[in-house]
Amino acid sequence: MADSSFDIVSKVERQEVDNALNQTAKEISQRYDFKGVGASISWSGEKILMEANSEDRVKAVLDVFQSKLIKRGISLKALDAGEPQLSGKEYKIFATIEEGISQENAKKVAKIIRDEGPKGVKAQVQGDELRVTSKSRDDLQAIISLLKGKDFDFALQFVNYR
Repeated sequence: MADSSFDIVSKVERQEVDNALNQTAKEISQRYDFKGVGASISWSGEKILMEANSEDRVKAVLDVFQSKLIKRGISLKALDAGEPQLSGKEYKIFATIEEGISQENAKKVAKIIRDEGPKGVKAQVQGDELRVTSKSRDDLQAIISLLKGKDFDFALQFVNYR
């Protein structure tokens, strides 16, 4: 019998982020508390740019954006938002969407699987993802629940379960 496997990845659906950004822009344009504060949110290359004329307002834009991401099923661990910066008369926040598991994070996850997981389960780093293999599907289910119970500072998804 062949080994069963699954991949651990950290990916974000770009279209869902785009939809959340568009919903945020629409809400900002309609809400009374954002009238006349120059609040906006848009893509700036690969980054997301939020602007307003006060630090509180730009933080409120970020808060609205985060709530839209949550509603669309995107983990906030994938959003890396900076601190508000004063630029001229505007406050700006630049945010990026983190994708992929870094080598050091992949090694941490592999070490947890080795140390705390069932025997006979192998984890190998493949680029920016991690492949977990075992003869037993039950062991793979145990690994998934083990990792879901851990609190990582990056988002994890489990794909290609076969």
